[in-house]
Amino acid sequence: MPRPRKCRRICSLPRYNLFTPANPRDANFTVTLTVDEFETIRLIDHEGLLQEECGKKMQIARTTVQLIYSTARRKLAEALVNGANIEIKGGDYQLCSQEPDQCCCPTPCSHRACLPPA
Repeated sequence: MPRPRKCRRICSLPRYNLFTPANPRDANFTVTLTVDEFETIRLIDHEGLLQEECGKKMQIARTTVQLIYSTARRKLAEALVNGANIEIKGGDYQLCSQEPDQCCCPTPCSHRACLPPA
């Protein structure tokens, strides 16, 4: 029996969950990116974190981050090369509590409530 999947911690849901090319070849061709895959792309490529740092923030192992990141990049490449829609939904994740004393992130996340008071 396989081990149950561990929920990945994310700081917030994406602001946008659907991207469509200007000239789609096939309106029905959609690549689905999970929320946890989006979070790894955001943390590694946008925030510039290392995979190990990303793992700490998401409370998962670096090797798990590497697998999620690899899958996410493959999906993004497929969508860009083939002119597909990109939809962000689903996945195994747990949203940050947004409470300062219960913030899930070991380092400050993007929620104002999780940031230390000024």
